Amino acid sequence: MSVQTQNSAARTGGLRAWLTTETPQSRTQAKLGRIYLGWLTFTRNTLAVVGLGIMLLLVAMAVLAPLLTPYDPLAQDLGQRLLPPSGAHWLGTDAFGRDILSRILYGSRLTLMIVLLVAVTAPVAGLLIGTVAGYLGGWVDTVLMRVTDIFLAFPKLILALAFVSALGPGIENAIIAIAITSWPPYTRIARAETITIRKSDFISAVRLQGASKARIILGHVVPLCSSSLIVRVTLDMAGIILTAAGLGFLGLGAQPPAPEWGAMIATGRQYVLEQWWVATMPGIAIFVVSLGFNLLGDGLRDVLDPKG
Repeated sequence: MSVQTQNSAARTGGLRAWLTTETPQSRTQAKLGRIYLGWLTFTRNTLAVVGLGIMLLLVAMAVLAPLLTPYDPLAQDLGQRLLPPSGAHWLGTDAFGRDILSRILYGSRLTLMIVLLVAVTAPVAGLLIGTVAGYLGGWVDTVLMRVTDIFLAFPKLILALAFVSALGPGIENAIIAIAITSWPPYTRIARAETITIRKSDFISAVRLQGASKARIILGHVVPLCSSSLIVRVTLDMAGIILTAAGLGFLGLGAQPPAPEWGAMIATGRQYVLEQWWVATMPGIAIFVVSLGFNLLGDGLRDVLDPKG
């Protein structure tokens, strides 16, 4: 073993010992140590690592779509319509002669945009409503939770259809509708955890120090409820993707000629028996990405919410 290799191994071992020490010397060291131990727990779950790989692949597809696509996803060539998978068109072409692989790659951008926008709106709204209801209690809790129950009384897809029908078809309105229908479960989780947390001794100590209700909720309760919501968000992403695809399939999501996976399945459903690749390829994309989010969510649950 060379001297350089020995020095590298020593540095690696020293860093690992620094991260895993039971007596951290600073808050930063303690946080980095928890992250490192969480990563070790996560990587022990092979399927969770596969899910993470699928998510990284989705991001890479969305970012590098202009470089990876062999054809213009919107360009029509009726002379090339309904061609089966081949060397020229790896996943075949659709009824308008458009390359399906190019449309799936660009469709990953729409999927990623829907996931990100819903993930930064619905969980945040649900977390704030749930923590406020759980901490304040009384009539505030009653009003907020009855509103939440009203939203939960309707199937998510049906409620999203109602909102999109009122707002009008389009990807922006579809995202708004999905976000509006996705926040109630997060509210219930946040409220349940807040009711437990508000009885803790450290919350009583902070209250005796004169901290306001807003400071206690935002500074202490919300961070403690976040880990459970992160797990739930990851597990819910598959349902959100399926809801968006369902709206696209019904013509209420992204409008033609946008390469949205649900809309691609809708255009290919009349050819599903003979030209099976038109609807099957975007369907496989939806399945793989949804599976990836579920696998990733299971791994995060082991790390962030071991009780679950």
